[in-house]
Amino acid sequence: MKIKLIRHATLWLEYGGVTFLIDPMLSEQGVNPPIMNSGNDLRNPLVSLPGPVQQWLEPGVVLVTHLHQDHWDAAAVELLSKELPVYCQEGDGKRIAAHGFGRVTEIMDNGSASFGGVALTRTDGHHGTGEIGELMGKVSGFLFRAEGEPVLYLAGDTIWCEEVQQVIAEQAPEVIIVNAGGAQFLSGGPITMNEQDVVEVCHAAPSASVIAVHMDTINHCLVTRELLKQRLEQKGLSGRVAVPLDGEWI
Repeated sequence: MKIKLIRHATLWLEYGGVTFLIDPMLSEQGVNPPIMNSGNDLRNPLVSLPGPVQQWLEPGVVLVTHLHQDHWDAAAVELLSKELPVYCQEGDGKRIAAHGFGRVTEIMDNGSASFGGVALTRTDGHHGTGEIGELMGKVSGFLFRAEGEPVLYLAGDTIWCEEVQQVIAEQAPEVIIVNAGGAQFLSGGPITMNEQDVVEVCHAAPSASVIAVHMDTINHCLVTRELLKQRLEQKGLSGRVAVPLDGEWI
């Protein structure tokens, strides 16, 4: 298994002989407005892609965890071939197909699908709490399994919650990718994992390798890589969590 963080939650994953492009946000720096009600007017994405976009346009399959703009944007819709297979959560397929994508597969709630010998199982999570969590809508994570590969858990846009804890306890993933950044609005709590949530993941999965992404790219993600690294060092977890830079392979 090889993982490249392209930027934010956009990943290039080589797993079980299949190349996955995950949550493609391919917009150029600053072309999108700030996230509303976030306390600053910085335009998104805050940083450019770590190289020419053409190198990421021919994966074996595209996986979209949910349809928020920082995970599936207009640039991805425009640039990606409409012939690519696209996997998504239940309920999102019709909107993706409406853009001309002809090979869309929804992975049902609590369901699985496979592509090229790789099994994908949808997992649940909470994109925040209370009213804001409800407004943020449905999100998904995914478990990856393939012969000769570690079990990989892509948690998606979720905070630390009972559902995440249950996946870790029952499925024993060997590698866990978490969307950190502590994304937050002016009111309400975080809608993605903050520093303490990442610490909780480490404690729940003491044998797993953890990879933290989803930072330093969108204007309402308030937990930076440096803040996360400081907390991990305080907790003696620096060696447990990889915090890759954009364009870095793991």
